[in-house]
Amino acid sequence: MRTIADLHIHSSYSRACSKDLSLENLEKYARIKGVGLLGTGDFTHPKWVQEARAKLKEDGNGILYSSTGFPFVWQTELSLAYTQNGRGRRIHYIILAPSGEVVGQITEFLLTKGRVDYDGRPIFGMSSIELLDELMRVSSDIELIPAHAWTSWFGVFGSESGFDSLKECFGDKANKIHAIETGMSSDPAMNWRIPWLDDITLTSNSDCHSYWPWRMGREANVIEMKELSYKNILAAIRERKGLVETVETPPSYGKYHFDGHRLCNVVMSPQESLQHKSICPKCGSKMTIGVLSRVEQLAAKDRLEGYAPKGRVPFKSLIPLSEIIAELNGFPVASRKTWQVYNALIEKFGNEFNVLLEAEENELKKAVDEKLAAAIIKNREGKIKVEPGYDGVYGKPILNGGNRSSNEGKITTPAKRKQKGLNEYF
Repeated sequence: MRTIADLHIHSSYSRACSKDLSLENLEKYARIKGVGLLGTGDFTHPKWVQEARAKLKEDGNGILYSSTGFPFVWQTELSLAYTQNGRGRRIHYIILAPSGEVVGQITEFLLTKGRVDYDGRPIFGMSSIELLDELMRVSSDIELIPAHAWTSWFGVFGSESGFDSLKECFGDKANKIHAIETGMSSDPAMNWRIPWLDDITLTSNSDCHSYWPWRMGREANVIEMKELSYKNILAAIRERKGLVETVETPPSYGKYHFDGHRLCNVVMSPQESLQHKSICPKCGSKMTIGVLSRVEQLAAKDRLEGYAPKGRVPFKSLIPLSEIIAELNGFPVASRKTWQVYNALIEKFGNEFNVLLEAEENELKKAVDEKLAAAIIKNREGKIKVEPGYDGVYGKPILNGGNRSSNEGKITTPAKRKQKGLNEYF
């Protein structure tokens, strides 16, 4: 069986998340999106875990099922804030657990370090090494994955408080880290330029803070396995066994791809930023250094853009369907007019991933106008340009013109536009 898995989500108990995030809504929109497996999100929060235990049934193989048969796996995210090597660190981690019993043991440990009831993604003052050690004491089947590893804020390699390698972060325990999450502002091709990541599995997940299909599943993992089990999910993560490919958004779509300062509407490529010594030319403040610059800092000199190591897992780059419809037609992404077009496509093709990846162009033209059908194919081929995101501002697909290309090599100050999703951290 082939499953599209999104293993990093949140509940309504996480700060800056939709209050309508429920297991029912997660399942409903996962089916609409075409996602076949979800993380539970926030398993340390007492109210959310109580709801999950009441509504989901464990099958004995590490998978939980809803009453209608939709599968979940135990998952949460933690935030660590500590000092290491004389520098303040703020790092986020995904935790996957093999059973509800192990979830309880993890929570018991965390309660010795602080509270878990105030936020679905609680913050702790321990180091990454201590967290890893304690989790391994609970169970060797727990998986700890650095979340959105390159993101400027809270990424293990982030420019603001991250490390220059997994070994710097974890010391001699680095071999216990089997995977990282690439995050929206990087893709596997960018990570391939880092030699010490060759043996690390590159996973992709949405980190969605709402259940809408332009959030959930925007990044995901495609896993082939004989049966759906935690053991097989772990094999995909640790050994790449059955990991067919990942689904990514274009990295320029992410909110931290380029350097910039959103308060001044200033955004720069790494080359432009170097010329200005990473200082905002409008106000003199330090700009937020984006993921592309950070990758350039750590990449091997002999691994230029386009380098592809042996044994790599392929990926597909897609912009969410709702974003394509909204940008092409000039409607807000959550508008009734966008939903009308979106729902017509879902009704005909079953789910969004079928539309984005499988539907033939002539069949698309029967469901929507020719311009949108062509844009969907263009998206599938990775040919849609995106005005790069920066300093917390999402990138913007360019389907109706746009001025980014005319500003290459200059300081770019995009026209003020609605900063979608800034109530989300990622």
